[in-house]
Amino acid sequence: MLALIAGRGLLPKEVAARLPERALICALAGSEPDCVDAEITFRLEHFGSFLERLKAAGVTEVCLAGAVTRPQIDPTAIDAATLPLVPAFQAALAAGDDGALRAVMAILEQAGFTLRAAHEAAPDLLMGEGVFTRVQPGELDHADAARGAEIVAAMSAADIGQSCAVRACQAIAVENAFGTDWMLHSLSARPDGEGGLMFKAPKPGQDRRADLPTIGPETVAAAATAGLSGIVLEAGGVLVLNQEEVIAACDRHGLFLWLRPA
Repeated sequence: MLALIAGRGLLPKEVAARLPERALICALAGSEPDCVDAEITFRLEHFGSFLERLKAAGVTEVCLAGAVTRPQIDPTAIDAATLPLVPAFQAALAAGDDGALRAVMAILEQAGFTLRAAHEAAPDLLMGEGVFTRVQPGELDHADAARGAEIVAAMSAADIGQSCAVRACQAIAVENAFGTDWMLHSLSARPDGEGGLMFKAPKPGQDRRADLPTIGPETVAAAATAGLSGIVLEAGGVLVLNQEEVIAACDRHGLFLWLRPA
């Protein structure tokens, strides 16, 4: 049996719909999903007890899908089953997002669970190489995309984010803890007018079993409002939700959608 630890956004719903068998949907308190109903909601202070509950329910596999907010731990609320995990949690919370995620995944594996990636359950959410829109990227866009790949690689060393906006080979915005949509909205009053692109890709060397970057139709709308000319994604490395709607939205706004080889 698989437990889907669901966060916010459409991804948990898309994954759950594609699983061959019904999953046990769970959620971290404070990051409850908005597109599926959680059967179990747990606090991080009770994570040890939560794992015991999964085992009692016959769960052998765990999939992490959706956005979560890093919680604040109340030391007085930690239960006995979670006390042995405290050193790992302390190290995780002191690390960046990628480090914290790796620590949680290690705890799950050490507890005997097999981790399944969201794209294993929903491989059709990954798109292959190509330009899928009427508008095609130009020569300057190719240069900006190459620069975007360099910027995301540099950001990964600091564990900052997985996307950036580039114009004339200059970064005009980078993703931070507030996410891609916030980055795009920050460009709504940009002083340089219009143009440029959004580049999004996994962090080099990241464990792809969790936290693959994701876009959906709302990302296209935000990119259009930001005055960008297109969206560039790493082919096979970014989950694209509602793909037909994403392509239609790009055509409607006059943006290109380019799935670029890694």
